[in-house]
Amino acid sequence: MSTLVDAPGPSADPTVRALPSRVHDWARRRPGDVCMREKRWGIWQDITWATYWEHVTLVAHGLAALGVTAEDRVAIHSENRPEWLYADVGANAIRAISVGLYPTNPAAEVSHLLRDSGATVLVAEDQEQVDKALDVEEECPDLERIVYVEPRGVRDYDHPKLTSFEELLELGRGHRQAHPDLLDRAARQTSPDDVATLIYTSGTTGPPKGAMLTVANIEFAIRSLLGSDGVFHPPPSSDDVALSYLPLCHVAERAVTTWTNADSGLVVHFAESIDTVQANLREVQPTLFFAVPRIWEKIHAGIQVRMSAASPLKRLVYAATRRLSATIADELVANGGVHTAKSRLLYALGHPLVFRALRERIGLAKVRGAISGAAPIAPEVLRFFFGIGVVIQEIYGMTEQSAVATVNRPGRVRLGTVGEPLPGTQLRIDESTGEILTRHPGVFAGYWNQPAKTAEVLDADGWLHTGDVGEWVEGTHVRIVDRLKDVIVTAGGKNVSPSEIENQLKSSPFVKEAVVIGDTRPYLTALIGIEFDTVAAWAQRRGIPYTTYRDLSEKPEVLELVQQAVNRANERFSRVENVRKFRTIPKELDHGDGELTATQKVKRAALHERLNHLVEDMYGDRRRYAGGDQVEVHGSADAEGGQAPLGASR
Repeated sequence: MSTLVDAPGPSADPTVRALPSRVHDWARRRPGDVCMREKRWGIWQDITWATYWEHVTLVAHGLAALGVTAEDRVAIHSENRPEWLYADVGANAIRAISVGLYPTNPAAEVSHLLRDSGATVLVAEDQEQVDKALDVEEECPDLERIVYVEPRGVRDYDHPKLTSFEELLELGRGHRQAHPDLLDRAARQTSPDDVATLIYTSGTTGPPKGAMLTVANIEFAIRSLLGSDGVFHPPPSSDDVALSYLPLCHVAERAVTTWTNADSGLVVHFAESIDTVQANLREVQPTLFFAVPRIWEKIHAGIQVRMSAASPLKRLVYAATRRLSATIADELVANGGVHTAKSRLLYALGHPLVFRALRERIGLAKVRGAISGAAPIAPEVLRFFFGIGVVIQEIYGMTEQSAVATVNRPGRVRLGTVGEPLPGTQLRIDESTGEILTRHPGVFAGYWNQPAKTAEVLDADGWLHTGDVGEWVEGTHVRIVDRLKDVIVTAGGKNVSPSEIENQLKSSPFVKEAVVIGDTRPYLTALIGIEFDTVAAWAQRRGIPYTTYRDLSEKPEVLELVQQAVNRANERFSRVENVRKFRTIPKELDHGDGELTATQKVKRAALHERLNHLVEDMYGDRRRYAGGDQVEVHGSADAEGGQAPLGASR
């Protein structure tokens, strides 16, 4: 019988407060307090709770004036900005359902999401997103209106479905005057079972599916994540500061930005773009910071690059403090993420030398809660941040769970695990497959218009089948082994978890992507994408000329650099888990090319198919043909037998 953990849930409360109610409460109690900031003209501009609620009210009435009613879908296609929240909460205020689209979604995916959700109104940020919608507008029969936020480049468009955001607000003013009690009536009619939002899955194995999250799902998530025994200690408050930069259509960012802001009052700063995150971090210095592993890895790699290019004195000081930080990390890891007397003393020694300036430089000088989630992260990366005093807590939760499953709580952090079940969460591991199953009030209502797909993951007893393989650590913490569908079974019958090997490879600052291959094969191989900025800086310091990404990735010196990363990773695993050969990916992977999901997860099947000639090259003769044409073999090395010649067919 599999082990079952049933964590005590939040205290019973007969009232379920929808997001509009929470925002309205803040606007009544503390109207002049700042709740958000966005950067305009190079200056962070304050947005108060009164302004937030006023815009929510006008958007809600404006949508009603356009004919939106309860259960209609309102899509939002935008980068993170206040208007995203106005549209999201405004739609909920009239019991409509919000639908988030990733800013990077190409037109074909926009078409699928609009058609599948049946959205009647689309709030599009700018000309780029409006153009995508207009390109597929005839394929979306339910779409009646496109509201654009930024008028530049769009104001001269002549299309009957186009309306500016300002026009929407003006419609709202007129509608509010005619129907002053609309939002009060909608609030009274709101049910815990109302679907508040559709959050679409990443689509790694097929077309994205719309997960229906209800008002009750979000209420449970808020209480579990932000309660006294939740993620942070003490829980978030209006004194806290956060940076919003991951797509708001992702459940993790929605929980961090919209839900946490509405419940606790923490002040949200909207990053200018994903490219300015590190600069915005330095300006904002958040107290609470959530990041996916890719961001933590990028910060870590950036530090390594800057230190390698620093003056001899700075490198000497950094090397000395790195020895201190390694000991600090060991102490914190052994003590559940809490300082010991020894680690406090060592940190006090290193703080004026390196730690203070380094943390200010990366924007984490004031952080009291640091979270990593949405994908596995290498323990080496976590140890680095532990060593400079930033204890990162891994968290685990899926869209279908309203982001609620497990967390490493402060003082009970176990490196290499995703923590303990959150309050109110039942979690068990299937004894035959190792699959993690969860059950709690945050489990979604199902996939939009897909009962068969819902039945595949949600059984009759309410258990959500996550598709993740896990195991218990010390009987309390959960370790994620891999996705059930990704576990490799070699030709010799050995089960191998590719994600663990990939994470070790990506712990190198020179490796951005790693995809381990070996299902039914005699040994493991890998497709590896270099971290272009880091490798480029490394090559420039050594006078290695290059022209393009592909040219750089094929340089013999770079291949040797990657080989060293492979060798270091292999030392951590058994012989059967060693990567015997690798090939470098010839370009940076891109969502628009179908190689990544919108959440930057590698689409393994698509990449395997696209680079099949490289995969087959690692398992057979060096010459491969496709349709009679010889295929070029590039950037490659074998762990046994040395480096292969480059850039030529053989």
